[in-house]
Amino acid sequence: MPVSSPRPRRAASRAPIGPADKTELVIITGVSGSGKGTVLKALEDLGYYSVDNLPIELIPKFAELIKNAANIRRAALVVDIREGTALQRFPALFNRIRRQVPTRLVFLDADDATLLRRFSETRRPHPLGTGQSVAASIRRERERLKPIRALADPIINTSKFNVHELRDTIYSTFGSQRTGSSGILVHITSFGYRHGIPSDSDLVFDVRFLPNPNYIPAFKKLTGKNPSVARYIRSFPQTQEFIQRISDLLIYLLPHYIDEGKSYLTISFGCTGGHHRSVMIAHELRKRLSQAGYRVKETHRDVTKKV
Repeated sequence: MPVSSPRPRRAASRAPIGPADKTELVIITGVSGSGKGTVLKALEDLGYYSVDNLPIELIPKFAELIKNAANIRRAALVVDIREGTALQRFPALFNRIRRQVPTRLVFLDADDATLLRRFSETRRPHPLGTGQSVAASIRRERERLKPIRALADPIINTSKFNVHELRDTIYSTFGSQRTGSSGILVHITSFGYRHGIPSDSDLVFDVRFLPNPNYIPAFKKLTGKNPSVARYIRSFPQTQEFIQRISDLLIYLLPHYIDEGKSYLTISFGCTGGHHRSVMIAHELRKRLSQAGYRVKETHRDVTKKV
């Protein structure tokens, strides 16, 4: 596949965050439609010298240049499926580069349904071409990116973000390195085990041991955010004890995750169908962590799916 010319982008001047004290290279990769352009622009806003679609053969030279340049200490670039067969060489190249320059590999992902919707909305073809369906191209792309995904940290699933929320996540992840703020973003989600565990979960808690409102006809078509359903689940002593114990555990753990440099944490609560118990627990934990001073985003993956 032919590679278009790289597009260097000068670091934006509207959001300077002081002089960099060390060299850093951020490589952005991931599936097409996951928001790589948005992330690159957010890093540019933070003062990173940004390059889109730099040929793989030039990355070692680029890393050498930023290491020795007096006026460029932090840089970011995108590497993705547009590289064609050259992408196979990236894992070995990445391991070599990060021994020379402090380098982070950010992998952006999204659910298939989200990617299909984004391609439909933008009416842009998938980079792998129009000879097959977009769904087939997404599957093929995921397979080719597996070795690269295994090297990445962080891996960010952008399905749950709009453009502004994704930018905020990048600002907190990389801007905090200069501002001294922890900036951790906690994402709490509910799900149903019958639909599978969310692939981007860092911590998973099974709440199927709690009494199930689904067996009460008046509650069957409601969710755990309904006051009557929530009151029913909360009426059991094991619910109260679980909420307290998990709240204490998470409030204990989060500072340690921050100390280890983690800036994004996904906590998933699962019940059978993802309609009642997990929704109520996720909602309650979001409130408690917010009250403890953390930035928390709450979603409920399976509430619209059939019971």
